[in-house]
Amino acid sequence: MTSVPASHRAPPAVPGVRASHVRRSRLPLAYLVAAGVLPLILVGLLVVRLATVGGSLAVPARIGDPAPAFTLTDLNGRPVSLHDLRGRPVIVNFWASWCGPCVEEMPLLRRASAAHASDGLAVVGIVFQDRAEAARAFAARIGAVWPSAIDPRDAVARAYGVDAPPASFFINRSGIVAGRQIGQLSAADLERQLASILEQK
Repeated sequence: MTSVPASHRAPPAVPGVRASHVRRSRLPLAYLVAAGVLPLILVGLLVVRLATVGGSLAVPARIGDPAPAFTLTDLNGRPVSLHDLRGRPVIVNFWASWCGPCVEEMPLLRRASAAHASDGLAVVGIVFQDRAEAARAFAARIGAVWPSAIDPRDAVARAYGVDAPPASFFINRSGIVAGRQIGQLSAADLERQLASILEQK
């Protein structure tokens, strides 16, 4: 009978343990090291990315502070400046056409804009990481009559500490941030936040 070299022999059976389990336990050390180190590398890259683009490591514009100023161009090529709206209550809303919650909250903003037109309420949309063509089609489809501006290199988003839409900031007539909503607005959220900027005359 031909003998089998020791290197080709199956490992001895262990009571209660299948052979497949034994084979899986003999992973090369390099695989085990990679499995432990790779998640740490990915987390490190994520932290660097967030810090670079002003992501969730950034702090949203604080209530009680002056709203960060901006001058942008809207989707129709007209200038939009927060400074020009001083003396009016303003909602600055960050949105994108690919953002599901943005789609759901837009009708609330549309109704608020119409209902409080006599109060001078201004709504300004800041398009977040979206193509102008897609944003323009989206705004037309939902009937957003207020100006929405493209934010080159996310400069305004960084100033407000926004890393994902939707996010809304409520600015009073003196240009002070009176409220903020990070995430989707509900009808109750909107009414509560509006009260903080409409009551001042």
